[in-house]
This record gives sequence, C-alpha cells and structure tokens, in this order.
Amino acid sequence: MSIHSPARTPPRFWTLVGLTALAPLTLNMILPSLPAIAEELGVSYATANLALAGYLGLTALIQIIAGPLSDRFGRRPVVLVALAVFTLASALCYLADSFPLFLAARLMQGAIISCFAMTLAITRDTHAREEAAARIGLLSMSMAIAPMLGPMVGGVIEAAFGWRAIFLGYGLAGAGLLAICWHDLGETAARNGGGFRAMADAFRRLLRLPRFWGFAVTMMFSTGTFFIFLAGAPLVAGQVFGLTPAMVGLAVGSITLGFLMGSFLSARLSVRAGVTRMMLAGRIVATSGVAAGLVLTLALGPALPVVFVATLFVGIGNGVTMPNSHAGAMSVAPELAGSIAGITGSLTVAAGGALSWLTGALMTPAHATEIWLAILLAACLIGLGAASWLGQAEKKAAREGAA
Repeated sequence: MSIHSPARTPPRFWTLVGLTALAPLTLNMILPSLPAIAEELGVSYATANLALAGYLGLTALIQIIAGPLSDRFGRRPVVLVALAVFTLASALCYLADSFPLFLAARLMQGAIISCFAMTLAITRDTHAREEAAARIGLLSMSMAIAPMLGPMVGGVIEAAFGWRAIFLGYGLAGAGLLAICWHDLGETAARNGGGFRAMADAFRRLLRLPRFWGFAVTMMFSTGTFFIFLAGAPLVAGQVFGLTPAMVGLAVGSITLGFLMGSFLSARLSVRAGVTRMMLAGRIVATSGVAAGLVLTLALGPALPVVFVATLFVGIGNGVTMPNSHAGAMSVAPELAGSIAGITGSLTVAAGGALSWLTGALMTPAHATEIWLAILLAACLIGLGAASWLGQAEKKAAREGAA
C-alpha cells in the first residue's frame, strides 16, 4: 500500500482512538516536568512554559493548513507525514542539549494535531451524518480520558526515569502509530483535484456559508466554556473554598467527568435523535446548569457543591454538543470535510485562548465565583443561540424542500 493508496478502506476504530488520544497527551503529559526541563536546560520556568503556550498556538495554524491539504491530497498522506514529523521531533526533544533546540523540536511535535483533525474527517468520510456524530462521541471519550491520565503518567515517568523518557515514549508511540497507519489506513477521501487555486476557491466558498458559521460558533463557545473553567477553577477552588492543590485537581476533574458522560450519551442517542436536536439539548443542559448555579450563588453565597455540580452540567452539555457539532459542520460540505475539521479546530483554539485571557482579566478575588459563573453563562448563551438558529434553519430548509 503506497502513501497515496487509492483504496477506500477505513482504519480500524482503535487506530482512530490512538490518533485522537496522542494529541492531548502530547500537550499535557510534560506538565509535571517543566521545572526539571527549565533547570536542566538553564532557563526560567516562564521560558520553559513556551513548550506549552507555543505548542498550543502553533496547533491552530497547523490545523488550518492540514485540513485543506487533506481535501486536496487525501487523509492518508497527511496522517503519515504528520506522524513521521512527530516521531522525528520527539527524538530531537529527547536528544536536545539546549533550550532553543528543544523548543524548535517541541513546536515540530505540533504536527500531531493534524491527526486529530483527520480522525474527524475520516469518520465523516465513512459514515452518514448522525452515525458520524455517534462515532465521534466514542472518540471524544478518549479525548477526555487522555488529558486526565497524561499529567499523572508523565509525573510517574519523570520520577522513575527523568523527563527525557517522556519524549522517548512519544517517539515510540509515534513510530508505532506510523507503522499501524501505513498498513491499516487506506484513503477515505474523494480528493478534489484542480490544484491549489481550486482548493483556495472552495475554502473561500465554505467561509461564506451561514450554516458553517452556525456550527463553528456553537463549537467555539462550547469548547470555550472549558477554557473559561480552566482559567477560573484554580482561583475559585483554592482561594474561595480553600482546597489543597490535590483537591483542586479533583475539583477540576468535574468538567472532564461530565464530558465523558455527555460523550457516552452522544454515542448512544445521536443516530436516533439527530445532530441539531442533540446540539440544542447539550446547550440547554449546559446553560441550565450554570444559570442555576449562578442564581443559587447570588442568593446564598458561594458553595462548593453548587459550583462544581453546575460545571459538571457544562461538561455533560459539551459532551453532547461537540460530537454532533463536528459531524454537522462537516456535512455542510462533505467534499471539504478536512478543511472544515481543520478550520473549526483552529477557531476553537483561538476562541479558547481569548476566553481564557478574558476570564483571567475580569476575575477578582472578592467576587471570583460570581464573575466566573457569569462568564461561563454568557458563553453558554451564545452557544445556545447559535444552536437554536441552526435548528430553525434546518426546519426551514426541510419545509422548503417539501414544498
């Protein structure tokens, strides 16, 4: 099977799980090792943190590029090249003896985000819209579990073998997935052809479709609630409720637990209920939970169970919304599924970064809980508005089609 295999042979589900999980693991498994990296390579902790911030920023750009390339050349070449670059970059991080070399190699690791976008596009290539949403719901569970386990596993590896062993593990995982995908991943995309000018024209056409932006805005402000949560949870849990660092980590897990529950519901219900109905249900669950939490907090004062049950509902709502949003967005123009997966991924990262900054700028210790919940509620309401508009647009299109 060549790198441009013409066979439309979808990969096994567990191959997609591996490709989906490796991206978040690459982002956060080194978190416990940042102080050790800074010390060994002779830089400050703030400088070492570029290994996270720079990596995250670059992934937004990579997704915009990788998506259209996969529509033009196919999913298989993009996945194989991304895995090869990731494996090489991991080896360079392992061998780096200076921070500039380490940082350059670390940024190269960002190529792995292409594989996450490709799992979404491949799933849409090979399944009808509602079936794709259910399948993405299952994949999303690995997206939730990987960030939970990553820092813990990274800390154990560093304690036993040193921080470089983490990058050795990345390299072995990349090489293993590359071998698996070489044999298991046939091409699933009907490539557009026509050269880069035709690809650019199709991309511009996509950006002028109102329904695409309905799905995109829903995703941006659904995922944005997760970034808002992460930006404010340490302040609320630590300073307002006086939790220990270990308990703060447990409290932060509430939204991840909710996301797992919501993703499970998507996998079970999306085919029966339909994409837009599931999206709307997810936004209603998230908005209702945060609204109730804010009302109770304003009336009775901050209470830990109220706050984190509210954010549990945010996680459930996101788990219900996101798989269906991904599947629905790629159904706007199935021939551009790769481009859509790439640009929506980039938009969600950009929106998440902006909302995270805004949360940090607005929160004050005196009213941290109330401000935090209010920002969460505002993001939930924008996502609910976009999902409601999409539902109405689809009903109108169905009536016009029946007339």
